[in-house]
Amino acid sequence: MTAGRGDRGSATVLVLALAVSLAVIGGLASAVGAVAVARHRASSAADLAALAAADRALAGPAAACAAAARAARAVSAVLESCRLTGEVVAVEVAVRPPGALGSWGM
Repeated sequence: MTAGRGDRGSATVLVLALAVSLAVIGGLASAVGAVAVARHRASSAADLAALAAADRALAGPAAACAAAARAARAVSAVLESCRLTGEVVAVEVAVRPPGALGSWGM
């Protein structure tokens, strides 16, 4: 029995489609991993900035927030906001994901 000529080369197309699918899935997994790393970096940067601000809290809000900004910059983060209310310091930081996601502004 001979194979029909219409099926010739179909395995190549299927293997190519599978390779493209795996590449897309790998890229998406990599992007999710980069975002998870950025989230953990932001959490650590916020903790460090809050501790630095708390250390300077007695010197006033300006000194406390300046210390928080320096601490955030030291770990490649940006201090978004800093509030000193009594004994409580609240900070918000931003961290860009590494790689292409960060360069695209995501």
